[in-house]
Amino acid sequence: MTKRMVKGVLKTWKEDRGFGFIKPDDGGKDIFIHISALNAVSRRPTTGDVIYYQIAKDNRGKYKAINAQIEGVSLTDDKAEDLLKTGNRKKRAIVMAIGLIIIIAVAAFLSYK
Repeated sequence: MTKRMVKGVLKTWKEDRGFGFIKPDDGGKDIFIHISALNAVSRRPTTGDVIYYQIAKDNRGKYKAINAQIEGVSLTDDKAEDLLKTGNRKKRAIVMAIGLIIIIAVAAFLSYK
């Protein structure tokens, strides 16, 4: 069973410690997020970023964000390649669509020169 993605805003981020808290859009309690939950993104998070994530319980029974993605921030090349190799059609389709959008944008840019 796939956990649904939740949307929220990064309320606080402690760069030196690699964690922060997300304020969920649904108004629930703030959710802890560790940098390891964002291992697929191409840059570090900053306060105010919109984050999509799944929720899991840690070893102490507290909720935390996992499998997180920063809105508008691309995946690292390695992660995008891994998604293409997986059997998950939805993820593969998203990566392919992003690639197509990039190709169209570059072609449009070049055609104006």
